[in-house]
Amino acid sequence: MIAFAFTLLFAATAPQIPPAIFTDPPHDAAHPAQMVVLHIPSGGVEINGIAYLPPGAGPHPAFVFMHGLPGNEKNLDLVQAVRRAGWAAIAFNYRGSWGSPGSFRFAQNLEDADAVLAYIRDPANARKLGIDTSRIVIAGHSMGGWVAAMTTGHDRNLRGVILISAANMGGRSGDRTKLVEHMREDMESLAGVTAESMADELIANAKSFDWTSAVPGLARTPLLVLTANDGLAPQDDALVDAVKTAGNAHLTTTHVATDHSWSDARIKLESLVIRWLETLR
Repeated sequence: MIAFAFTLLFAATAPQIPPAIFTDPPHDAAHPAQMVVLHIPSGGVEINGIAYLPPGAGPHPAFVFMHGLPGNEKNLDLVQAVRRAGWAAIAFNYRGSWGSPGSFRFAQNLEDADAVLAYIRDPANARKLGIDTSRIVIAGHSMGGWVAAMTTGHDRNLRGVILISAANMGGRSGDRTKLVEHMREDMESLAGVTAESMADELIANAKSFDWTSAVPGLARTPLLVLTANDGLAPQDDALVDAVKTAGNAHLTTTHVATDHSWSDARIKLESLVIRWLETLR
């Protein structure tokens, strides 16, 4: 009896996790779930992407994920969970990263994000992938959060944006030696760059890369900001304050005591994202 009572108490008080975290969708023989390899034109080359498509005829809302620097934590478990929740989920690699052709440049990351959105909005591609182009959400982790924020600054047709432990790549005009050392730690699987060239690009573009320029776009777009104990929360909080001041009426923030990669909070991350996506239906 005591064990039964404890079970009832736990069920009543435990946080409710969306079924999509653990439950596979029913098999649809006519329109099965699938993984489609994408080759997306950007800057004269074709960058690598993957579309994780849910079962069903669609069209489905689309979730586009942007990885960080260099992207060792790709967050594909999150992408898969979003697919299980009924979204067409797309992940891609910027030029010069993780096998995508070309040379890596921070400025090109922004161009690549625009290219991916243009690709899935193309009527032929949208029809092939079963995407509802009126319901596109973008998300990014770390540097990818900066890419997502800057993209939202000029793209008026996004249904929402999610920033996860986002890192502002602008405003970096301090000690070059320290920045070079930082870049040297974040170059795995990047082509055509040195730590020095990466640092110099950030310093040269300290103002134009600053995500405060994206505040007007972020103010008109539903926004979820997730922070962790990684030292980035203060700059994310400052962005949130600016977006609030600019009048965003659909803004959600959550802080979780975990590391930059959300190493011990993966299910928590998936739950937060999926629950927020449900508010956009």
